[in-house]
Amino acid sequence: MKNISSEKLKALAKAVIKTEQAALSALVDRIDNKFVDACNIILECDGRVVVTGMGKSGHIANKIAATLASTGTPAFFVHPGEASHGDLGMITSMDVVIALSNSGETDEIVELLPVIKRLDINLITLTGNPKSTLAKTSNVNIDVSIENEACPLGLAPTSSTTAALAMGDAISIALLEKRGFDEDDFALSHPGGTLGKRLLLRVDDIMHIENEIPKVLQDATLGDALIEMSAKGLGVTAIVNKNNKFLGIFTDGDLRRVIDSGIDFKFSKIKDVMTKNAKRITGDALAASALALMESYSINALVVVDKKEKLCGILNMHDLLRARVI
Repeated sequence: MKNISSEKLKALAKAVIKTEQAALSALVDRIDNKFVDACNIILECDGRVVVTGMGKSGHIANKIAATLASTGTPAFFVHPGEASHGDLGMITSMDVVIALSNSGETDEIVELLPVIKRLDINLITLTGNPKSTLAKTSNVNIDVSIENEACPLGLAPTSSTTAALAMGDAISIALLEKRGFDEDDFALSHPGGTLGKRLLLRVDDIMHIENEIPKVLQDATLGDALIEMSAKGLGVTAIVNKNNKFLGIFTDGDLRRVIDSGIDFKFSKIKDVMTKNAKRITGDALAASALALMESYSINALVVVDKKEKLCGILNMHDLLRARVI
């Protein structure tokens, strides 16, 4: 093991980043009509985008396929080695193939070319050699060549894979914009994660309803309100009139305030100590909007009302935590 100083290690790391940065900067001038042609081929595709690559390029191809799929372009990765042993059956004549190879001569991909051509499948290649077999055979070749790998030996794919990944991202985002893919579309393809929940989950999906709602009539005593708060366990109660119209709220914080005032719990009316004009939200609002409202006003619960201001639910911070909105 070499004895390398901390300063030398930092210098090496900076050199890697600068080398890869230079490789990325060089791609900017290569966004030309070939890039546009590639995007149009994909947009006109009636099938799916099949992305393939071998070795490190394969890992990048897998990531590009995942990015395409999550941004509105149906796509999947096929390993070129497995393709020639049966997985080619996954590819149809309606599909588009994107092949990644820095050399443009990767044997496992070149072997697939006769089948791709026989099926009349459009082929887009990302190569570092525009004169290579893959580049010449493709419908569109996008130049992702680099001057130097970041590896000091010039062997490990580093700058080349970074360049290919960036170009894949550029294609994905260009297609996203062209398709008009928006936040709702993104959420539908990411329903299980926090991001999807923030974009999809509505207040009425997670709020407490019916008998779970702590509420008392405006003429109830403070004591009655405390009993209701304790029974429902949400640290809050809503106050309504006989028509269930929301009038105000009483929270644990309000309780501490009235205790300090020495008020008579048995005879005092809840309407005299409730918080009027309390923050509220509608059930069709995003749960993320409820969270933003709570955080903005430093409150832990929100009353949910309908368009006529009638009480229909209640939501607290624990509900948002359980739903993984936070």
